[in-house]
Amino acid sequence: MAQQEDLHAMRHSMAHIMATAVQHLWPTVRFGVGPVVENGFYYDVDLGDAKLSDTDLVAIEKEMKKVIVADAPFVHSEKPIDEAIAWAKQAKQPYKEELLNDLKRAGTTVAKDLDVTELGIEADGESKVASVSFYTDADFTDLCRGPHIASTGKAGAFKLLRVSGAYWRGKDTNPQMQRIYGIAFATENELNQHLTMLEEAKRRDHRRIGQELDLFTFSDLIGQGLPLWTPRGTVLRKQLDAFVQELRDEYGYEEVAIPHITKKDAYVASGHWAKFKDELFKITTREGHEFAMKPMNCPHHTQIYARKPHSYRELPVRFRETTMVYRDEQSGELAGLSRVRSITQDDAHVFCRSTQIEQEIQNVWDIVERFWNVFGIELTVRFSRHDPANSDAYIGDETMWANAEAQIKKIIEGRVGDNYIDGLGEAAFYGPKIDFLGKDVFGRQFQASTIQLDFGQPQGFDLTCIDEKGEKERIVMIHCAINGSLERSLVLLIEQTAGKFPVWLAPEQVRIITVNQESATEHFAQDMIVRAKRLGIRASVDSSNESVGKKIRAAEIMKVPYTVVVGEKEVATKEVLPRIRKDLAVDAPHASKTVDEFLKTVAHEATSRVHQSSL
Repeated sequence: MAQQEDLHAMRHSMAHIMATAVQHLWPTVRFGVGPVVENGFYYDVDLGDAKLSDTDLVAIEKEMKKVIVADAPFVHSEKPIDEAIAWAKQAKQPYKEELLNDLKRAGTTVAKDLDVTELGIEADGESKVASVSFYTDADFTDLCRGPHIASTGKAGAFKLLRVSGAYWRGKDTNPQMQRIYGIAFATENELNQHLTMLEEAKRRDHRRIGQELDLFTFSDLIGQGLPLWTPRGTVLRKQLDAFVQELRDEYGYEEVAIPHITKKDAYVASGHWAKFKDELFKITTREGHEFAMKPMNCPHHTQIYARKPHSYRELPVRFRETTMVYRDEQSGELAGLSRVRSITQDDAHVFCRSTQIEQEIQNVWDIVERFWNVFGIELTVRFSRHDPANSDAYIGDETMWANAEAQIKKIIEGRVGDNYIDGLGEAAFYGPKIDFLGKDVFGRQFQASTIQLDFGQPQGFDLTCIDEKGEKERIVMIHCAINGSLERSLVLLIEQTAGKFPVWLAPEQVRIITVNQESATEHFAQDMIVRAKRLGIRASVDSSNESVGKKIRAAEIMKVPYTVVVGEKEVATKEVLPRIRKDLAVDAPHASKTVDEFLKTVAHEATSRVHQSSL
């Protein structure tokens, strides 16, 4: 922990060192905020009309090295709030002045990406700020709580990566600033290792591979954050989803379908409107009724359950549906498939009695593990519970939360003991969660799946069953998404495999290449296609006029698992010797197979979801 704290202080100091360098190069710069982020730091700057380029980043790095060599101490000081405001005004730092005025007036700031504790606030009462903390290194002074290293010369190794646009305080009505990102590590060796990883990440970037393999596209006419899936990409989506639903069907989930717009009233009853109304796409009808593009599916599924009375004997009732939801994400936050406005969820909801909670969650947990095990992803469990100090962020009373969290904790400890993360404040507003976290090929953590226990919405929608005594009994809901979203899962899988999908997922599993365009060869190839499709294999024929070498190379570029070259020999012997993609091949040599033997092997690999060739 101490090592992490030291690294945080060093990265925080590096943000100040960068700001010092920027001020040396652009003396009239106006600063926003400069926090620590994963593996590094950033600082938001306003340079007026000047736009930073890669050449400017090199100049800033050079100046930063001068600041480090100077080894100036980081000196802490305190100012009363009025003196701090006067300092910001005199220094011509309007963004700092704005923050300080907010602090004086309300004791807080509404900056989305800024933790006010970084400003070094010392509060006297609810809305009065007594003093503010500053740190100075050489000729640069900044409003800051710290911590910092002893002096600039104690900084580690760093690299500036890029510049992006960022609205001041995250609001698109505010001025747009330039955000300079950098990374920092304790040693040059660690920095170089990370830079190598970043280069590999660029090579595996899902946006680049998605374009190369013709999986998805974006159109300015359709809009940012709204991916369009090609036939090849749609195969990936369908295969991934089919796997999830195959697992769910073993536990009696039934498929339902719902519309994509909903009256405001549904989200008021569920509690979503109060919490997420600013993130919704809203629609007003000609008659003045207010609708929204659905940001989630649970209110719809509650109404399918509520369409008729249910006996306790019918429970659990399990609904599943893969459908899109919509969020009004800011343009600057959109990034390929990682952050989109149309999100595909393999959503499911279980309506059950309190006595059935444990078994239903255990069943979902089994599905989660079986799904991610196929991809070799090890999962870490997080118990996402509510924060009693922030009770206004949740629906329901403390008794409800205590009971729900006790049940979830019991289930988690029964499966993994105390080997889980305590996620204080990570609960959904309607109930606690079991979140499953994985790591991608670069060691970055991502949320894989979630199971959420919900006592709130059944109360809001008055969901009941008729118990053994003929009386109404309040039920509970369990929300469960295995992929979380298909888009993010595909980001993971595209980058994990670098586009070399296992046979069962590959958009094109077999490509048949003809040596010539003679009728016998063409007939043989087309007959193979017919047989392949009967077995559910995705196959194609390349009978173009290109050379065999170019055809083979084209199949390699598209990362097709199996390529079969067909000529006179194959027509005569009725046997083929498939070329196997290198990552699938085993060391043992493989022999020619009859067409049926080859195709049946491929079909078996697809249905069994193996990751290596058995040829």
